[in-house]
Amino acid sequence: MNPSKRVLMFCLAALAAGAACAQDKFPSRPITIVVPYPAGGTSDAQVRMIQVQLGKELGQPIIVENKPGASGVIAAQYVAKSAADGYTLLYPNNGVVIAPLLNAKADSDPIKDFKPVTTVTSVPMVLVTNKSVPAANLAEFIAHAKKQSDPLMYASAGTASYGHLASARLSSMAGLKVTHIPYKGEAATTMAARSGEVQMLLTTPSAAMLGQVAQGNLTLLGVGSATPSPVVPGAVPISQTVPGFVSEVWFGLLAPAGTPDSVVNRLNAAVRKVLADGELRTRLLPTGAVPLTSTPAEFGAIMARETAQWREVIDKYSIKAD
Repeated sequence: MNPSKRVLMFCLAALAAGAACAQDKFPSRPITIVVPYPAGGTSDAQVRMIQVQLGKELGQPIIVENKPGASGVIAAQYVAKSAADGYTLLYPNNGVVIAPLLNAKADSDPIKDFKPVTTVTSVPMVLVTNKSVPAANLAEFIAHAKKQSDPLMYASAGTASYGHLASARLSSMAGLKVTHIPYKGEAATTMAARSGEVQMLLTTPSAAMLGQVAQGNLTLLGVGSATPSPVVPGAVPISQTVPGFVSEVWFGLLAPAGTPDSVVNRLNAAVRKVLADGELRTRLLPTGAVPLTSTPAEFGAIMARETAQWREVIDKYSIKAD
């Protein structure tokens, strides 16, 4: 081999070793987690709860950056186009797979644009009815609804919201005749169910809504988690009456597509360790969230499954974003 070729091979080997070394030393500078919603919201609050501990575990500061707008699409596009090195991450919820299905112009494909790191938390949906509805459990409610000549009305926090899609799916699986009534925000839906404007509400378990249940103004029929949830002790999983129905708002970490496996695995391990802390788990519970970690592959499977699931619901009911 001539000297020039030896030099070239040596340089290439050195570059490869340097790249591997850089990955092994990840992270070597601050990591930015982009939240696709405004400061003070659920996503933002969760990230800030784990921010310090995750930074300590990784040995670098965690910077939280809020990029709200377009149902999370702005933040998703920003992170998808960032360097695939693990230093810019997205903290989305289910909306990351729903938004592109509702908006053909979203120019976002979460399956292709991102590499899953891990799910982080899950907030189960809960099903409540107005106290005037003669049903003490979900089976009785379904039987009552099927006897009515007119469709029952259900509320959501807005057209094409997660509550709208989840309620439509539950109604379809249970064979219910229903009419969707959209409101502006979850607080309004709770009051609509409380006053009897609507008979059914599938929503996240806010303190206000659970307070109405405690006062006897709303009847709690079930929880959307696959198993009983500590968020709503004593609530029976909806799937016990409607097999296969699970409805949870998950939150997780995504990295740009092409991020090295070694970097993804390092992030995954750090999040798992942080969420194993009992004190943090206790702090998360009042927000309605429970820790939910996964492998990158498991998170990818969740996203693929929900993409197909919500596409079916959106197509069946011709749901369009406002």
